[in-house]
Amino acid sequence: MKLQTIAVACLTAGAMYANEDTANRLKESAAVLTEIMSTPDKGIPQELLENSSCIVIVPGLKKAAFIVGGKYGKGFISCRRASGNGWSAPAAIKVEGGSVGFQIGGSETDAVMLVMNKRGAEKLLSSKFTLGGDASVAAGPVGRSSAASTDGKMQAEILTYSRSRGVFAGLSLDGATLRPDKDSNTELYGSKLTNRNIVMGTTKVPLSAALLNVELNKYSSHKQ
Repeated sequence: MKLQTIAVACLTAGAMYANEDTANRLKESAAVLTEIMSTPDKGIPQELLENSSCIVIVPGLKKAAFIVGGKYGKGFISCRRASGNGWSAPAAIKVEGGSVGFQIGGSETDAVMLVMNKRGAEKLLSSKFTLGGDASVAAGPVGRSSAASTDGKMQAEILTYSRSRGVFAGLSLDGATLRPDKDSNTELYGSKLTNRNIVMGTTKVPLSAALLNVELNKYSSHKQ
């Protein structure tokens, strides 16, 4: 009996920690968006955010490199509701990728991706999606206006950004793979919903994601 009690306690503690970890990631995602958009001269152009179909935020994307480089992180995707009334509940995603080269050192960055059309959103909601392979991707422009030097970038389905040590800039993430984070979704919604079910349906925004949803609506009212 004692062993069973200990086992149950360990499992419960593990689940509580996992739930807390997911909730903290949602708070960090909201903070990343707020901090980036609070500096309009150095942030995502407002017009791009307003006209995007979906957004992906990955707080603390880890990059560790020694001869062979790699990327890993967890974040969330949210898309505009079909009704046009605000943003969807967030769906959890994992980012994985690698590059080969002589690299020494490591860093941690916040990554943000704007999905600029429905075709890009459809691809992103597949079971596995590779930036630059399954959809065109480009480093996004920074500043108040997206007009300057963006003719080629505006053809891209996904615009990517990163922030490291306070510096925010467009960054190419070619080769990175995004896939659903099924465990985090189960923690958030209590069932095995797919990312498509969550962001394209009428899934209610969980309490832990309320701040992120508020910030999305604050900074990106949709322009028809």
